[in-house]
Amino acid sequence: MIMSYLAKVRELNPLVHNITNIVVANFSANGLLALGASPFMADAREEVADVAAMSGAVVLNIGTLNEQAISSMILAGQSANTHGVPLVLDPVGAGATAYRSEVTQKLMQSMQLTALRGNVAEVANVAGESWASKGVDAGAGEGDVLALAKKAAQKLGCVVIVTGREDVITDGSRTFVASNGHPVLTKVTGTGCLLSAVTGAFLAASEGAWLEAAAEAISFYGVAAEIAAERTEGHGPGAFQIEFLNQLSAVTPEVYSQRSRIEQLNH
Repeated sequence: MIMSYLAKVRELNPLVHNITNIVVANFSANGLLALGASPFMADAREEVADVAAMSGAVVLNIGTLNEQAISSMILAGQSANTHGVPLVLDPVGAGATAYRSEVTQKLMQSMQLTALRGNVAEVANVAGESWASKGVDAGAGEGDVLALAKKAAQKLGCVVIVTGREDVITDGSRTFVASNGHPVLTKVTGTGCLLSAVTGAFLAASEGAWLEAAAEAISFYGVAAEIAAERTEGHGPGAFQIEFLNQLSAVTPEVYSQRSRIEQLNH
């Protein structure tokens, strides 16, 4: 499954509208620029509908919540739906507090997602399925994650991306598992949030092939992380972060195809 949506992203330079959290805005914008996309970090209620309408994708991230941001997300999401713009939600910490769970459900009721990206506990919360919010990596069998992801995709009517040691990307009927990546990603804040933004860029360049584009986005991101980790081994997460941005720019479709570890499962 090497379609090279990566090349398409760099050719089209899609505008990716982000309403994201204050911790990661700079990193997300730099990551999108490195990739070859064009970030637009707009969250004012007065303009988000217009920005969403002109964008190639809209990415909503609930990392640092407030009522104004929520209102802006609803306006942007509804505008994306109206104008046929792919819409990604990153439900950061969904299930960690009652407020986050409530906000996530409000968003889900207000718009139709193209893709949902989170860890297994976050995705389970959004889909209304039970899953422990702590220690989700310990003792969580792959089959359980696969089943949860497929059930969530069918329930929500969108592509579901569950990231972890292995990443599951599914639309409920077809499923990819990607195993690229590196543990040092967890030592740099915002790498998951940037991944959601990168997914938006790939969706913007996919001409409606949502599942394939999302799968390539996840696998490509892991390849860039692996190369960055190799080049900065022993130098710590700060060096990795800079080199990771470099690799988001440097990894070619050819390098990606050589290093990608992704498979489509047979149901």
